[in-house]
Amino acid sequence: MGVEIERKYLLASDAWREFSDDGIRMVQGYFAGVPGESPTVRVRIAGERAFLTVKGRPEGFARSEFEYTVPVADAEAMLREFCGDRVVEKCRYLVAFQGFVWEVDEYFGRNAGLFTAELELDSVDTAFPLPPWVGREVTGDPRYTNGALSRKPFSEWEERDSN
Repeated sequence: MGVEIERKYLLASDAWREFSDDGIRMVQGYFAGVPGESPTVRVRIAGERAFLTVKGRPEGFARSEFEYTVPVADAEAMLREFCGDRVVEKCRYLVAFQGFVWEVDEYFGRNAGLFTAELELDSVDTAFPLPPWVGREVTGDPRYTNGALSRKPFSEWEERDSN
């Protein structure tokens, strides 16, 4: 069984851009389910590749994760047939900082204006340095999961945290 251990933060500045790669455009859709009860089922197109992912309920910073490569044409069909408007558009940038690689997501479409930084870890006990461009941690805030952003986009929030 795969396990995802990650921490998520808002950004304090755009200084990360100085150290990032060119980024990869992503479109990901979420299958209907009962938030908090059903597993999260996502289809993602990332550049020229596509994936089907099933994620379990979070337990602290970790949750089970199963990911499979699928043909892009199949992913496009799943987006159309199963995801409706539960779609998140973003560009993911990889940013190295003191031996760790951060994933910075710049959101578009209905989530435009939101930027997050995630760090995947080998263990929940892994210590890591915070880059100066990282702001408040939102790991435990369910509004910031991509699944939640597909159902209630950032543009519809009454109160927004600044990046």
